[in-house]
Amino acid sequence: MAHRFATIAAHAGRLSSQAGEPVTPPISLSTTFLQTGPGEQREHAYSRVSNPSRDALERSLSTLEGGSSASVFSSGCAAMHAVLQLLSPGEQLVACGDIYGGTYRLVEQLVRPMGVDVAWVDMWDLAAVQAAIEDRSKMVWIETPTNPLLRVFDIEAIADLARARGAWTVVDSTFATPMLQRPLQMGADLVVHSMSKYLNGHSDVVAGVVISQRAELADRLRFIQRAGGAVPSPFDCYLVARGVKTLPIRMTRHCENAQALAEWLRTQNGVAAVHYPGLEDHPQHGLAARQMSGFGGMLSFELEGGAQRSKTLLERVRLFSLAESLGGVESLIGQPALMSHASMPEHVREAQGIRGGLIRLSVGLEDIEDLREDLEQALLAP
Repeated sequence: MAHRFATIAAHAGRLSSQAGEPVTPPISLSTTFLQTGPGEQREHAYSRVSNPSRDALERSLSTLEGGSSASVFSSGCAAMHAVLQLLSPGEQLVACGDIYGGTYRLVEQLVRPMGVDVAWVDMWDLAAVQAAIEDRSKMVWIETPTNPLLRVFDIEAIADLARARGAWTVVDSTFATPMLQRPLQMGADLVVHSMSKYLNGHSDVVAGVVISQRAELADRLRFIQRAGGAVPSPFDCYLVARGVKTLPIRMTRHCENAQALAEWLRTQNGVAAVHYPGLEDHPQHGLAARQMSGFGGMLSFELEGGAQRSKTLLERVRLFSLAESLGGVESLIGQPALMSHASMPEHVREAQGIRGGLIRLSVGLEDIEDLREDLEQALLAP
C-alpha cells in the first residue's frame, strides 16, 4: 500500500521488512564484496559502484520526492556538477540570476569554460525566461526559494516553457525539502538537494542528491556517479537516513519559528526589509502558498546602516551561531555578501540585491522567545 510522507520518512533507509531483519539499518563499511566467479557478482561488487547503505538511502529519497531514481553524491556541489555534466559544448544553460554563490561559481568557472553558453535570467519574469530559451537551450535551472533573498519562481510555468523547446528543467529545492515542495509533480525533470542541510538536519554531514523521473537522465547520472566516484561514505548515508526520519517534525518547527521571527522583525526599528515568502506582502506569497505546503525555515532581512551595522549585529548575537551552511537544528546567522555569496563578483551581487546590509537566518528549533530576545539585544546595539 502507498504510504504518506511522514510514514515514508520514519522508515528511511530500512533494508528489509522481513522477520528477523534489523529495524535500524546497519552500516555496511566494506569496500568490496565477494563474487560468485571472476566478473560474476550479485547485488554489490565495489562500494564506489554500489553499497547497501547508499542504495537504501537512494530508494528512500526517490520515494520521498516522488521520483523513479536517486543518485547521492559526496556534496551538494558534486550533485549539481553531475547534473551540469549532462550538458555538451555548444548547448545553452538558462539559469536564475538569484542563486547560491557556489552554484554561480560552478557554472561560471567550470561549466562555461567547457563551451556551454550561459544565460542568467530573472525567472520571476516569465516573458524573459521564454525569450532566453533557444533551440540550443538544453537545461533550465531554477532555485526556489532562492538563496539568500527567498524569491519564489513558478516551477510549473517555467517547466512548460522549457519542455516546449526540448529543454530539461532542474530545480534546486534545498530550502524547501521534499516535505514542502514537489518539483517533479510540477513538471521538473530533475531535483537537486544539498543533503548537508535539512535532509540530514544536524550539521554533521556533507552530501548531495539528484532525483529524477526520467530513465534516460537517471542512467546518465548513475554513470557519472559511478565513473566519477564522488560518492558519500556509508556512514554519511546512515546519518542522512537517520536525519530524514525526523524531517517532518523538524520542518514543522523550522517553519513555525521562521514565520514568527519574520513577523516580529518587520516591526523592529532599523530593519529596512524582511524577505520571507510566508509574509503576506512578499511579492510571491500567493505563488508560494500554491506551490509549497509550508514556507520554510530560511529568511533574510536588510538593516539600515549597511555592512557596518550588520557587522555590529553579527558580533553581538549569542544564541545564533555565526557560521556557514543552514538547515540544522541550531539557528545560524550569516552575511551572504561575505559568506555564502563571496564567490560572486561584487557587481553581480549588487545587481541581485545582495548587499552588505543583508543578513540571512537559518532558523532552528530553539524556543522562539529565546531567538527573539537574542536578536532584540543585538539590534539594540548602538
